[in-house]
Amino acid sequence: LGNTIILDNGASSLKIGKVDSQISIYPNSIFRSKSERRKNFVSNQIDGCKDYSSLFYVLPFQKGYLVNWDVQRQVWDHVFGKDVLNLKCNESNIVITEPHFNFGSIQEAMNEIFFEEYEFQSILRTNASTLSSHKYNNDNPGEECCVVVDCGYSFTHIVPYHKNVKVSEAVCRIDVGGKLLTNHLKEVISYRQLQVMDETYVMNQVKEDACYVSMDFNGDMETCKLKGKDNIVLRDYVLPDYTQIKRGYIKVGYTTPTKSQEQMIRLTVERFAVPEILFHPSDVGIPQMGLAEAIMHSVSKCSEDTQPHMLRNIVLTGGSCKFLNFKQRLEEDLRRLAPDHLDICLTMPENPVTYACEGGLRWTKTNTIREHWLTLEEYQEGGQAACARQFYDI
Repeated sequence: LGNTIILDNGASSLKIGKVDSQISIYPNSIFRSKSERRKNFVSNQIDGCKDYSSLFYVLPFQKGYLVNWDVQRQVWDHVFGKDVLNLKCNESNIVITEPHFNFGSIQEAMNEIFFEEYEFQSILRTNASTLSSHKYNNDNPGEECCVVVDCGYSFTHIVPYHKNVKVSEAVCRIDVGGKLLTNHLKEVISYRQLQVMDETYVMNQVKEDACYVSMDFNGDMETCKLKGKDNIVLRDYVLPDYTQIKRGYIKVGYTTPTKSQEQMIRLTVERFAVPEILFHPSDVGIPQMGLAEAIMHSVSKCSEDTQPHMLRNIVLTGGSCKFLNFKQRLEEDLRRLAPDHLDICLTMPENPVTYACEGGLRWTKTNTIREHWLTLEEYQEGGQAACARQFYDI
């Protein structure tokens, strides 16, 4: 299976891995820029855009599921095409990820596009967390269980595995992901300081640069009430103007605004209140469990003899895990909820975004993957029924 690519098809970005090469990340979107009206930027063409203000996003995913096929096809065509990967699809195999609880109609359309239009030699359709589980088990021989926590763009999924097989009845979903956090930050800043509802791109950078997970929420709230230099949470964020300042940044030290051309927003409570939604979705009116409760709930649905092993092997993946203190806070919350005699151990990979893709590349080098492939001939013979049989719950 030499010519195999892994396509971790996320709602925010495509992570693509080829055997023996670096994993690449491309935006899964088409952008329209206010300053360059007539031009569409497909995926990584956005790097050539000069002005990221008021970027309009056209996304193939809505609420975590692939619904806009025209946009997704344009992104795939661009990424597979000669400008980016220069992929000969009819000589390649592909492992492609899909969200949990995906709809049958979406699965059928994917099978059709990859077999009939791109004509890949063989396909394996699975979930990103399954690929993560393979990587984790490879890195930790002797462990048969793990819980993959995938904090993605649209959702957060908690998926337990036993011997690389998903425990389907224990899969848990929280309707909070990176998109909701960025949108909430936009609303708070627009309400308090500056109208930024159209500035998704910039506010996403603000979230990544300035937000962190609080280890003492009430203490941090008290700190935010202090004036001047005593308020150690306060940060001034200089917004880009795309002439002098190409990317926003946090201003060092406590300052009073001086240069009039610098447009700044002052961040205090938002810095930790936005990521807090992952731990308490009810803060923004989502009547669901927070991360720690959801993990305990998910583990409780697994067979009793595997539960201690599950709690000892929790692996954190997805872009929203990258907040400062994320792992420590989750560990603390879990420790409070779990029985005292059970160990809790969380693993934060070096790069939680590409972890699933790395797992896919590792899996393609083993023999166990062979039984999961579906070839073009088998598809032509058995059609959608063959896909439904082959990709059932892997």
